[in-house]
Amino acid sequence: MTVERTAVNPVRWSLELGFDQGELVSGHTRTLYCSGQTALDGQGRPQHEGDLAAQLALSLDNLEAVLHAAGMSLAHLVRLGVFTTDVDLLLQHHGVLAARLSAAGVAPATTLLGVVRLAVPGQLVELEGTAVG
Repeated sequence: MTVERTAVNPVRWSLELGFDQGELVSGHTRTLYCSGQTALDGQGRPQHEGDLAAQLALSLDNLEAVLHAAGMSLAHLVRLGVFTTDVDLLLQHHGVLAARLSAAGVAPATTLLGVVRLAVPGQLVELEGTAVG
């Protein structure tokens, strides 16, 4: 069965930021719900304290590792949640995320939320995703 994705964009401004307002998915056989991924190394130790851009890149690497372990890639993301302790700083480094998603040819429905803190002290960003394939 072939997965069919249809972007749902009643407005177009979000496309300039690299995300669709909605993703209509049909024909999929598998759905992967990914837990939030932060900038932790393989032993669970926090990395890149105070460096949001580096934490964002590693969080994305970790999300991609979960996808790969399920036989998927960033191209399968249909939903992305971005949680950060500093929205303004994250927006300054949004290009890190946008470039990787664009290279994968995907613009998942995305929500960006500012939070007081994340579960692991010192972490500035956390990514959670839903993928279909």
